[in-house]
Amino acid sequence: MTDSLPMPITAPLTNAQRTQLLNLVRRAAKAEIMPRFRLLDTHQIGTKTGPEDLVTIADKAAEAMITRGILTMFPNALIIGEEHASDNPDIIDKIAEAELCFTIDPVDGTWNYAKGLTCFGVMVSILRFGNPVFGLLYDPVMNDVIWADDQSPAMMIGRRGFKRKLSTSKGGPVENLTGYVPLSLIPEDKRMEMVKTFPRFERVNSLRCMMQEMRMLTQGNADFILTAKLTPWDQPAGVVTARQAGAHVAMLDGSDYRGDLREGYMLAACNVETWGRVRDMFDFLIDKPAAEEEPAVEETRDAADA
Repeated sequence: MTDSLPMPITAPLTNAQRTQLLNLVRRAAKAEIMPRFRLLDTHQIGTKTGPEDLVTIADKAAEAMITRGILTMFPNALIIGEEHASDNPDIIDKIAEAELCFTIDPVDGTWNYAKGLTCFGVMVSILRFGNPVFGLLYDPVMNDVIWADDQSPAMMIGRRGFKRKLSTSKGGPVENLTGYVPLSLIPEDKRMEMVKTFPRFERVNSLRCMMQEMRMLTQGNADFILTAKLTPWDQPAGVVTARQAGAHVAMLDGSDYRGDLREGYMLAACNVETWGRVRDMFDFLIDKPAAEEEPAVEETRDAADA
């Protein structure tokens, strides 16, 4: 993969820098996210693309704090925060050429957060020329983190120095698999066909929080995740942790996943064999090119006269 890049991809952070980044995220959660949890007034909750796409004062304040901290550590880094990029979408075009790009989802699962549910968290990733090389998934409620870079195993770091190396599940036949599918993000004309696949699995859920879903996959508590809306802040962090725990991650058409992609479906599964089985279940989502029609054979004048 690195042969086609402008320079080799190397481990993005030292141990000290990782700890500094985690402490920054923890401070932002302690200062801007948790004090507002279940205490938001209606004027502190807004919408972006629609009534289900929420943004709160906590999202904006936490993103600003994390952005300032990262720029102190890495002054020349490209920063792609969800709230800033939502208002300035052209900044996403810079990802492919950036040697060091941080993406920030300050409150992933904002709908849950705004409704008082504890299923939310903070995600930070590092991309090198669009390729995810570091991911951090922080749960502010439990004050623990799952992280990895592309050269080390996925680890959970908890309170009181707790550490655990993570690995994905063993997968298996379709009828034994549990996973996550965002039905509301599937095109309306394909939702019924998608619903028909659900009874063939052991269980299909949606947590409305990519961070928590990716944590479940990375810990071996779920077998697959299908993503139908690609953003540089929603998927890359979990892609790194899941891969380093043993998962196979690719676009549904089999092409490589990149952090700067904006269209298509990403499928993450506990291993490559399970990925193939789940991919076959969702094959209908991939638009096939129309078969080329054979040109009509024109009758010759002689044949017509005959």
